[in-house]
Amino acid sequence: TLWKHFLEAVVSTQSTGFENRNQTNKMRQLHPKPLFDEPLLLEFLSERNIPLIHAQTLWKHFLKNPNSSFVDCLGLPKSLYPLLESEFAPLTSKIAKRDDSLDGSTTKLLIELQDGSRVETVVMRYDKREKESKSILKYTPNNNANGVGRATVCISSQVGCKMACTFCATGTMGFMSQLTSGEIIEQLIYAKQIEPIRNVVFMGMGEPLDNYDAVLMSIKAMLDVRRFGLSASHVCVSTVGVIPRMKQLINDFPEVHLALSLHAPTQELRTQIVPTAKAYPLDKLMSTLDLYFERGHKIMIEYIVIGNVNDNEETAHNLGKLLQGKSVVVNLIPYNPTLVKASFVPPTQDAILNFEKIVVSYGLLTTVRRTMGQDIAGACGQLVVQEGGCSSNGDKKSKNESGLVDIEDILSSKEPKDPPISKRKNKINKGVEIENIENEERIVSPTFHATTNTSTIKPVFLGLLVLLLLLRFIWKF
Repeated sequence: TLWKHFLEAVVSTQSTGFENRNQTNKMRQLHPKPLFDEPLLLEFLSERNIPLIHAQTLWKHFLKNPNSSFVDCLGLPKSLYPLLESEFAPLTSKIAKRDDSLDGSTTKLLIELQDGSRVETVVMRYDKREKESKSILKYTPNNNANGVGRATVCISSQVGCKMACTFCATGTMGFMSQLTSGEIIEQLIYAKQIEPIRNVVFMGMGEPLDNYDAVLMSIKAMLDVRRFGLSASHVCVSTVGVIPRMKQLINDFPEVHLALSLHAPTQELRTQIVPTAKAYPLDKLMSTLDLYFERGHKIMIEYIVIGNVNDNEETAHNLGKLLQGKSVVVNLIPYNPTLVKASFVPPTQDAILNFEKIVVSYGLLTTVRRTMGQDIAGACGQLVVQEGGCSSNGDKKSKNESGLVDIEDILSSKEPKDPPISKRKNKINKGVEIENIENEERIVSPTFHATTNTSTIKPVFLGLLVLLLLLRFIWKF
């Protein structure tokens, strides 16, 4: 009994910490309510004096049996079954359409919510043997069971988006509504039915930090070992730079990765590409990133490279100067043609390579994204509901002898202190293939050599020796 009360107190304390924040928009009133919406379920149980521990029983059952009914879930009070049937549904959304890319690397799900709204979710598959086979291998659960493959799901957080980025198809929809935490979690459940999921990236439709409470509650569920058990280092939240929420995120979930959609190194150019940059000036945005750097974070800088807009040499130098000396991974993303008003074009291959070379010359870890799912409009910037960000565009892979490395490992790694920039410029090595939390990429970075500082070892050893002798002397007398 004491153990049950303790668990109830823990669940209650964890949930209320996220419920009292001010939302920019009210959530939709859903009926039935999503079972995986933690605040709604806990409130429902609490109001009826039903032990909160039954929430874990329900989640555990329906994660294993998402298509079953409430009567199939054993161990609940008899009075609870009819109440659940009248108020909740294990899944409140459904898959309206599924598209698979020709190479088998990407699956895009069109998910219909109970009010008829639709969002898109993208599952991306990777295989460690791809480099050896020179082609993308069909990713299967058997491969994953053997530790060969892994999959990432790109999740949506809103129906539409307020940010209106000029290159992004989702922005053409305008903002329609917020997703509840349960509806966000349901996307992960559908993705897990397709592939075992290793990584989650909030890079789908919507600005995650503009739906802060729901995104936070969904991350909490993802990291809960009794539910999904994902590692915080395998969750990444992308933002155009909602500064107040960025400051909150590092306190609420300090181990979750952050990706910043920068797209330009100057305030003037960034405002043209990202209209909301007017509300969040570049200088204040960079100051906010310092909070992450102070805590040892490595930030992914997402940079959509648009032909004849932000791909020239001067812009590359400005980007290098802006980020020089900071713990970042610069992710260059060639623009994907999509349904936007602006007449944008992809950059040329030479422009991308030259841009990358200049940025790397400033000692910055730099990747060029090999996109996945472009043939099914599932690539970065292409997500938009066309009925009612993630592509296979034939990029050539770089040839090297290095293995595949996950980008989340790069973001989590502890680097030795950077050598002076003048020395780092002479230590650029050839590109190596890496695997990104969202896409596989080619990476070019400075080479850092870790050295052991032996000067501190001798004093420490001598100090311990003196301490042992002193203790022996005291013990004798």
